[in-house]
Amino acid sequence: MPKTHLNNYRFYLLVAFFSISLLCNGQEKSTAPIPLITFLEELENKFQIKFSYLDEDLKDFQVKKLDSDNLKDILTSLKNQTNLSFLKLDDRYYSITSQNITICAQVFDNFMQSTLPNASVQVLEPSISIATDESGTFILEDIPRKAVIEIRHIGFKPLFITAEDLIKKGNCSKIPLSQIYQELKEVIVYKFLTTGILKQQDASILLKTKDFGILPGQIEPDVLQTVQALPGIKSIDETVSDINVRGGTNDQNLILWDGIKMYQSGHFFGLISAFNPYLTEKVTTIKNGTSAAFGDGVSSVISMETKDELSDTFYGGGGINLISGDAYGQIPISDKLGLQFSGRRSITDFLNTPTYKRFYERAFQDTEVNSNNPNPDEFIRNEDFYFYDFSGKLLFDVNDTHKLRLNLIAINNFLDYQETNTNTNETTQSGLAQTNFSIGGNLNSFWNADFSTFLNVYYTSYNLDSQNIKLNPSQQLYQNNKVLETAIHLRSNYVFSNLISWENGYQFNEVGITNFTNVTQPPYRSNIKGVIRTHALFSEFTYASENEKFWIRSGARLNFIENIDTFKKLLIEPRLNLNYELAEDVTLELQGEFKNQTTNQVIDLKQNFLGIEKRRWVLSDDNTLPVTQSKQASLGISYDKNKLFIGLEGFYKFVNGISTSTQGFQNEDQFNGEIGKYTVNGLEFLINQKSKNLSNWFSYTYNNNSYTFETLNPQKFPNNIDIKHTLTFASTYTYENVKLGIGLNYHTGRPFTKPQENNAVNTSTFPYTINYQSPNSSRIKDYIRADASAVYDFKISERIDASFGASVLNLLNRKNTLNTYYRLNDADEVETIENISLGITPNFSFRIFF
Repeated sequence: MPKTHLNNYRFYLLVAFFSISLLCNGQEKSTAPIPLITFLEELENKFQIKFSYLDEDLKDFQVKKLDSDNLKDILTSLKNQTNLSFLKLDDRYYSITSQNITICAQVFDNFMQSTLPNASVQVLEPSISIATDESGTFILEDIPRKAVIEIRHIGFKPLFITAEDLIKKGNCSKIPLSQIYQELKEVIVYKFLTTGILKQQDASILLKTKDFGILPGQIEPDVLQTVQALPGIKSIDETVSDINVRGGTNDQNLILWDGIKMYQSGHFFGLISAFNPYLTEKVTTIKNGTSAAFGDGVSSVISMETKDELSDTFYGGGGINLISGDAYGQIPISDKLGLQFSGRRSITDFLNTPTYKRFYERAFQDTEVNSNNPNPDEFIRNEDFYFYDFSGKLLFDVNDTHKLRLNLIAINNFLDYQETNTNTNETTQSGLAQTNFSIGGNLNSFWNADFSTFLNVYYTSYNLDSQNIKLNPSQQLYQNNKVLETAIHLRSNYVFSNLISWENGYQFNEVGITNFTNVTQPPYRSNIKGVIRTHALFSEFTYASENEKFWIRSGARLNFIENIDTFKKLLIEPRLNLNYELAEDVTLELQGEFKNQTTNQVIDLKQNFLGIEKRRWVLSDDNTLPVTQSKQASLGISYDKNKLFIGLEGFYKFVNGISTSTQGFQNEDQFNGEIGKYTVNGLEFLINQKSKNLSNWFSYTYNNNSYTFETLNPQKFPNNIDIKHTLTFASTYTYENVKLGIGLNYHTGRPFTKPQENNAVNTSTFPYTINYQSPNSSRIKDYIRADASAVYDFKISERIDASFGASVLNLLNRKNTLNTYYRLNDADEVETIENISLGITPNFSFRIFF
């Protein structure tokens, strides 16, 4: 080819390349969408015109520019792209308004696996209703752009979406609906005592703190005080840290906070609950017929659950009473993330209130010797005491089917105490630090409409440090009790139908406990450590009949328990819970269970900490303290009609593997550590009449509670907490914003052991000891206490509610003896120690809610 032609050829190729490039760039420029408002401003400058519109109507539109000098063509293009109406007002002004549109969409399940025919599609305004066709598709014509559309289908959560949002999704967009997952739940049988307390079909009691009304003596829904209003649940020493369920000791209660086991439950030596009730959404109390998912706690389960749903607004509150102040709230971080918090601190270290004075007298009274000390005021005391607790919860909804929760709680008690005897000039300095810190997380997953899983992992730490230093003469005592526990709990639930579900699971717990003691005079040092690991498999079925007359939950738990130093044990625990409607309004209930626990509390009664009873957690070793095992059965019948509830329940409980060191013996057997068992049989009766504003109830509990220790003489005698008869009468009244409550509590006295009348001191041994009568052969005088409370709710503003409460414990100021025991003084004389109940104790509170 000639060179000239070649150069021309190259020139034409170069021109063609640049032309194509410019054309492509021009097309990209012309087709790239820009904000509609930006394009309108360009048109106003180009054609010297003005558009009238609302920014809110146009701000979300993106359009493609039409490169033309013909305004009419441009406006036609914009109308086709946006479905907006462009109206010419005169030669200069144009108005732009939204116009009705046509939309198309196809409805799927949330896994996009199948379409949903016959789904209900409703335009809320104007009211238009249609249904999706066989392919799950619907078309709506001539509806406003801002119209809200509600889409519903049986078994799925309703969805609300605007017509404009559907247009943005494209032509005939796909809409997923989230399935509603439902397990077989225990339905509510009866609401009794006060609002917010509910009896469920499995005979457990549910406390919903948000709906809580009022109980005599209470102005706040204190979790562990409230459960003591139920038949069969009492504290014989008026504390929340020593709750006795059907004759059991407090360490035989499994206390859970969001699935985490709690080893400390109270403040102020057990007089106040350590859990903030205003973020605790519900509390479930189970006395028998426990689900196989729960291990531990041979007497009961008390399970607290904090609020578990995200909120799109901030809410919270706070308050103060004569003991402490607190605040709580939930902060929405995003539509999938939220944060809960609560905090409380005592005011007792800088404000000496009448309530604190009564609590102080109750907690420290054991230093007052009643029989041989003519001057009980001979001691000079100085104390610095305070407590606080804090909890937090992070809520994260990963998506519609997975919910992640992270929880933590910290509970702390601190005391510095100095006591000087003005007669002997003997000074004792003591200190106590008691803490519980727990952190955990759980993942709740719904894999489809029938199958769900729940994973719970936690770590909890309990620590008790105490010291007792006597300066004249010099003696130092240091003690420590530490508990560390880690756990994994996995369970699954499969719903075969509306009538049958099947739950299975696995639980692993590792508990390590250390007990350290160091005494300088006489020299003594002890450091005992132990670890127990427990693997458990459980399975249970739940069935409910179609006519709702019969309900049953039955299963079993297989436990492999290993103390790494001493033993291995395999235990099988059957569980049964049955409810049957015998006739209209008459229901029969049957529960039974086998349970075990490997942690117990020994009670140190050597008076080495100012006479204050100290409890220490210990592990079973299958020797000095075996694994505690229980068998329990109960049968009840109830009548519920026209706001009247009558219930009668008989029960039998057998607990084996207890020790005199865990039962609080206060006689010659208190330090022996003998192994035995106890048996309880009894009746619980409740009658409750309710109207719209008034609730009256009367409850009666009979217990026959006895020990058997084959190595003691006699072998069988009354249990230390054998309370034969317990009666409660109470009434609450609500009128508009005022709540009133008044009640009377009575129970027969607990057993105790007296010294022998003519031979009280055994001088044949050194050191001398007390010669006691037959164990628990005497009884304390009967206990009677009247309480009253009142709460007034009012509004401060549209968003802020408030309440003012007042209560009085022991309204009659009756001096009730809670316990009596004996010890030898320095002159080897028998001294009588009496624990006296709280005197008349007023309290006031002010709270706000927003």
